[in-house]
Amino acid sequence: MSTLCRSCLAVRPEAPPAPRCPACGGRRLVSHPELETLAVAHIDCDAFYASVEKRDHPELRDKPVIVGGGRRGVVAAACYVSRLRGVRSAMPMFQALKACPDAVVLRPDMAKYQTIGRRIREMMLELTPLVEPLSIDEAFLDLSGTEALHGGAPARSLASLLQRIEQEVGLTASVGLSFNKFLAKVASEIDKPRGFAVIGRADAAAFLAPKPVGLIWGVGKALRRTLAQDGIVTIADLLRREETDLISRYGAIGRRLYRFARGLDDRPVDPGTPMKSISAETTFDGDIADPAALLAQLWPLCETVSRRLKRSQKAAHGITLKLKTADFKLLTRSRRLSDPTCLAETLYRAARPLLEAEATGRKFRLIGIGAADLVDGALADPPNRLDPDRDRQARIEKAIDTVRDRQGEAAIGKGRGLAPGTARRR
Repeated sequence: MSTLCRSCLAVRPEAPPAPRCPACGGRRLVSHPELETLAVAHIDCDAFYASVEKRDHPELRDKPVIVGGGRRGVVAAACYVSRLRGVRSAMPMFQALKACPDAVVLRPDMAKYQTIGRRIREMMLELTPLVEPLSIDEAFLDLSGTEALHGGAPARSLASLLQRIEQEVGLTASVGLSFNKFLAKVASEIDKPRGFAVIGRADAAAFLAPKPVGLIWGVGKALRRTLAQDGIVTIADLLRREETDLISRYGAIGRRLYRFARGLDDRPVDPGTPMKSISAETTFDGDIADPAALLAQLWPLCETVSRRLKRSQKAAHGITLKLKTADFKLLTRSRRLSDPTCLAETLYRAARPLLEAEATGRKFRLIGIGAADLVDGALADPPNRLDPDRDRQARIEKAIDTVRDRQGEAAIGKGRGLAPGTARRR
C-alpha cells in the first residue's frame, strides 16, 4: 500500500497509522496498492467557467453562480453552490433559475476561458507529450516512462501539477488515475472538487460491478431504457452476457459494453486526435415557426462555421442541421456533400432544404449547423466545370474575408445577413 501526500508530495510505501502525513501533518492523502505503477490520467478542471468567474470576482466566492445565456438559453457551467441546488450543465436556464432563483448569471467569456485553458494545457505538456485534449479544460495524459524525468511516480507528478494549477492559475482541478482511459475518466468523477481518485487493475472489476450501465460512454437515455427492458441495469448485469450476444442485440456498441464492463480499454492516449466537427447554434429569444425567419437565423451560423473551418484549415464533407422544438425535442438531419467545402454559401445551400423540410408550422427554440467528416482544408471546394457558380462564390467569399480581416466582421456581408437578429449565437 503506497501513500501520497498531496500537500508535501511525499510518497511512502505504507498507509500512515493516523489520517495525517507524518512529514507535514497534512490530511490530503491518497493511498492505493498500485499507486506507483499507474500512469494513465484524466484531468478535469472543477466547474471551469464558473470557477474562472469566481476567481476574477472574489465577491461571488460564496454565491451561486451560473454561466450561460438568458432565460431561454442553457447552462454552460454551474458552480458547486448552484449544483447543490439542483443546477446542471445543459439545463434550460429557466429551470436553473427556478431551482436557484438567487443565482448570479454571467454570460460566457470564451476568449478568456480559452486563454486560461491553453495555459493549463502547456503545464500538462511539461509533464508528458502524450496529452489528448477532450475540451478546453480537460484532457487525458499518459505519463508512462516519466519517472526518471520528474523524479517520482506519475501520481506524484500529477499531484504537483494540481498544486501548480491552483497556485499559478487560481483554479482547482480533479484527477483520475488508472491503467486505461475509460477507468481514468471514471475515477476523475469520484472525488470532485479537488479530487484525486485511483482505480487499479485489482479493484476495477469490484468497483464497476454495482455501478449503473450509464457509467459507460455512449450509454444515453435511449440505450439505458433498452438495456433496462432487457434486464440490464447495472454493469454486473452486463458481465453475465456474452460479447457476441451484446453485439447481435445492440450493434457496434455491444463490443464496448462488453469490454468496458470488464474494465478493458486499449485506446492509447493520442495527442493527435483529429477534430471531428465544427458547429455553431442559436437559442431564440422567442419560439420561431416562420420558415423565412428560421432561414434568416441559419445564414449567420453558416458564416460562423465557415470562418471556423477556414481558421482551422479544415473542410467539411458533411453537414448536420440541429433543431430543438418548443417542447425541447431535439431533431438532427444530415447530408453528405459531393465535395468537401469551407464556404458559407455551400453550407447554407446544403442545409436550407433540410430546414425547409422541417419548417412545417412547428415552433422551434434553437437552430444549429455542424460541419462533419472533416478533411484537410487544401481539399476544399475543388474547381467544377459543371458548377461554375461555385468558383464565383469562392471568389466572393475570399473578397469578403479579406475585407473583414482588415476592417472587422461588420465591415461587409451578404444581403441575406442583413435580416434583423432575434437570437444569440455561440
